Amino acid sequence: MTVFAQQPARPIGAIGLVVLLGMLIGLAPWQWLLAALLVLLPLLDPVLGLGLLILSITAQDALRLPGGLTLTQVAAPLAIMGGAVWVLAHPKRRLGLGRSSAAWGIFLTVLLVAISLGPYGSGEGLKELWRWGIGFVAWFLTVIAVRRPWQVALVIGCLIAGPLINAVIGLNQFVSGDGPPAFRISADLPYMRAYGTLGQPNSFAAYLNMAWPLALAVAIGISVRALQPPQPTDTQHAQPGRWRVAMILLAVGLWSATAILLAALAASFSRGAWIGAVVGLLGLLLAVGGRSARIGLIVVGGITVLLILGGAQFLPPTIAERLRSISGSLRLFDPSTVTVTPANFAVVERMAQLWAGWKMFLAYPLLGVGPGNYSNAYPEFTSGPWFASRGHAHNYYLHIAAEAGLLGVLSYLILLASAVSTVRRALIRASAGIRRAALIGICGIIAATVGHNLFEHVHVLHMTIQLVTVWGLALALARSFEGT
Repeated sequence: MTVFAQQPARPIGAIGLVVLLGMLIGLAPWQWLLAALLVLLPLLDPVLGLGLLILSITAQDALRLPGGLTLTQVAAPLAIMGGAVWVLAHPKRRLGLGRSSAAWGIFLTVLLVAISLGPYGSGEGLKELWRWGIGFVAWFLTVIAVRRPWQVALVIGCLIAGPLINAVIGLNQFVSGDGPPAFRISADLPYMRAYGTLGQPNSFAAYLNMAWPLALAVAIGISVRALQPPQPTDTQHAQPGRWRVAMILLAVGLWSATAILLAALAASFSRGAWIGAVVGLLGLLLAVGGRSARIGLIVVGGITVLLILGGAQFLPPTIAERLRSISGSLRLFDPSTVTVTPANFAVVERMAQLWAGWKMFLAYPLLGVGPGNYSNAYPEFTSGPWFASRGHAHNYYLHIAAEAGLLGVLSYLILLASAVSTVRRALIRASAGIRRAALIGICGIIAATVGHNLFEHVHVLHMTIQLVTVWGLALALARSFEGT
């Protein structure tokens, strides 16, 4: 009798909850509903909080919350709260952080020491430490909470969706010519360099380089899977025909997303991002391995050599000129000894930022001028008439050496090497499948970022969240192959 007496309470309680939620939706202002949703998502599952944190990157300047807060500034503490609740609720579960946690500890410790001993104060340094701390939270949540297939799919979807939204906005800017005059591609053309919601074409392009390799690799993986006979796990809840149609639609969506991301990357006219994309493609091919990868490497290498030897003349003039100017960006020189002309202005200005970063490193070789203090130190180390700091040295390896010294750049390289090592171990264990495709895409993102870092600071605007989530996803996938 007790059992039967308790059963009606469940549907009645569910109906009452639905009615209560309906009343709240009808009576509460949308701001309160949004706030309630933001709070509830991380508590339901930390992966939902992680997804919100990832998506906040693309909206951090486009959407301002009450009090002038960005979505990232709100999503970060909520994600921390969701992760803390999950850890407290599962005290006996292994976190499985792996050896990468030691690399994170070394890097964050070096940043903290450099902040404490820096000559320009700790205010900006603490902000920089907070930004990297949010990145660590994203990595931590990915590693501990992404364990089920739907969670992997959700994280991959968010990693692609955020840059995709920005890519659509950027392509509209490119076609409509909507943007600052400095972003105009040519005086003879109505097109504008795409910059999305991130304010700068180079940062926008760096964001896209953190997504298209994953979209491309997963698109190929799903396309291959759709052509294979369905497995019992695929048809457990769906008919074989419906399953195949769903896979084909998903593959078409991912191929379309890849095309949009690459088109927007091209529309950014970011030379560093183009080089990063080529390095990312090489990373994809190396991860694939086998004969097809070797052929691909030969083709990509051959095209690159042809462009260097003069093949760029067969491209549209604006693109050809952009490619030819890359060689000027690679040449090192003292900007104070060069006569500035309209033709070399951009190259000399970029070199002035690099030169200042190099002199900061020489002045403070062990711990640098302090994390976040590049602009504060810049007036003391600038050359010639270049008195305005761009905020970074146009090369992240040199930038972190300037701000955190030799210890800083070495600890960053250790952190990067730990991510590469994790992906490599996972690829060795992974058989053919969508998870292996995701790992190959992660290799492409890491390679693209390594290449783009030679020309830009890709850790601005909280894009570190996107990158380190990719690193964490590699560790989560590696753990899934080990059955833990």
